[in-house]
Amino acid sequence: MQQHPVVISGAGPVGLVAALSLAQKGVDVVILEKEDHIPQDLRAGTFHPPTVEMLDTLGVGETLRSRGLRVPEWQVRDRKEGLVAQFDLNLIADLTPYPFRLHVEQHKLSSIVAEALREHSNARVLFSHQCLGYEQDDDGVTVRVQGPGGTEEIRASYLIGADGAHSIVRKTMGTEFEGFTWPERFLVCATRYDLRAEGYTGNAYIADPDEWVAIFIQPHDGPPPIWRIAFPIGPEMDENEVLSMPFVQSKVQGFLSPEREYDIPYKSIYRVHQRVAKEFRDRRVFLAGDAAHVNNPLGGMGLNSGIHDAMNLTEKLAQVMLHGAPDDLLDRYHRQRHTVNVEYVQAITIRNKRLLEERDPKVRKQRLDELRATVADRQAHRQFLINSSMIASVRRANEIQ
Repeated sequence: MQQHPVVISGAGPVGLVAALSLAQKGVDVVILEKEDHIPQDLRAGTFHPPTVEMLDTLGVGETLRSRGLRVPEWQVRDRKEGLVAQFDLNLIADLTPYPFRLHVEQHKLSSIVAEALREHSNARVLFSHQCLGYEQDDDGVTVRVQGPGGTEEIRASYLIGADGAHSIVRKTMGTEFEGFTWPERFLVCATRYDLRAEGYTGNAYIADPDEWVAIFIQPHDGPPPIWRIAFPIGPEMDENEVLSMPFVQSKVQGFLSPEREYDIPYKSIYRVHQRVAKEFRDRRVFLAGDAAHVNNPLGGMGLNSGIHDAMNLTEKLAQVMLHGAPDDLLDRYHRQRHTVNVEYVQAITIRNKRLLEERDPKVRKQRLDELRATVADRQAHRQFLINSSMIASVRRANEIQ
């Protein structure tokens, strides 16, 4: 019999998806969120086909699709040569009901899932409550929490750390966050100028040794949509200069028209990491999402991988807690999700970045020619999409015992 809830640290999309999945299965859940509201993080905004399918099983996929934009084709370009390759997800329409990238800000998923959670009396979201650490024993986990009334303890059957890259749960666990931080930072801005007028699809990557660009269309509160654009920024540059409007304008004008002034409603700068926790499980404590792994956004895999973590883990937890499955089933979560994060998410996103920034002219030409050949060959094109859409990583995880 279940005696204590599963406590989840972090009410971002990964923590909320985990909570809804558990609540729907009949497991009691308490979510701790240090903010007094659902976080409004704008960074991630791409959902791949398997992720949309998973959200369908929770009853929130249709609502998310209604708020997003479908991107069935995406491009790789070269700053000097123009279009190199255009990938068409309709080639995998026999493998998924959603042969497109769904573009919608991650906080909209959070709001949709939080609304769905309100229908479950066995789920509680505690805002302004932060996990400070924990102690565990054979029977459960005692979670130390800082709330509006001071410090308290919550007894849990299990604890899930979905509390981001600076995870308190991971730090308390003591596992290494293996990997590296890229020396350059990412400047991200948004414009209302419609890049489709210039021949861009809703998602495009422009290769260049010095100034590669990543482009993502996003829905807005009302038409027209906005376009989020990412650029690399050298580590030596002053942040105030980088965020100045003249500098941001110059970056956008650098790959569009230098004669036009672009409407820039949003701009920010952040560091980018490639790291994976050495362990995703320590007895009754688990890591998921950015607490377990972080990567650059070139390919849109970070958020998706976190949701895959949540769905994988909660299925196993419910089997153990409610249906008498052996405890070692939970070890498979680490084996499956750690493996695919290293073999797919890290490998593909690192490869994507190196493709865009390659400086050696011969290597650069070879890689771009490989993309041209891939698109020209139907079977190679299709296999490329199976990998980049994360269908392959989900299959690989399911194979691991």
